[in-house]
Amino acid sequence: MDGDNPLGEFLRARRELVRPDDVGIGAGAGLRREEVALLAGISSDYYLRLEQGRDRNPSVQVLEALARVLRLDPDATAHLVRLGQQRVSRRSTRAAAAHARTSPPAQVPLSIRQLIDGWPSNPAYVQTRFFDAVAVNSLATALSPN
Repeated sequence: MDGDNPLGEFLRARRELVRPDDVGIGAGAGLRREEVALLAGISSDYYLRLEQGRDRNPSVQVLEALARVLRLDPDATAHLVRLGQQRVSRRSTRAAAAHARTSPPAQVPLSIRQLIDGWPSNPAYVQTRFFDAVAVNSLATALSPN
């Protein structure tokens, strides 16, 4: 596993070790991607993107479902989850750095602030494209103070 896609390489290697008759779906040497996806409860397209490294943000639940299908022991499951989390951590760090470099402070026009403050019985807020709340009314603050 020396490539740029250790998660995908690990998934492919483990998929090849599980025979279809091991999981009760016929005979053969190694599960097909579609079979792994079906048994894990995810779409075959999503599984393909994981193997190819085009989707680098799998949830722990997805990784654990894949571990069950691939019949991983606790150590291999922990390794799979670490591989998935490493990808998220690197991506999140890069995205946060890019966000900090490229986004100017958000300016909310006074008219928008007056509009959301004029809805005292409805929570209202304005957010940036990065989901940062830049203006909130009192009810939104009371419901979610953070």
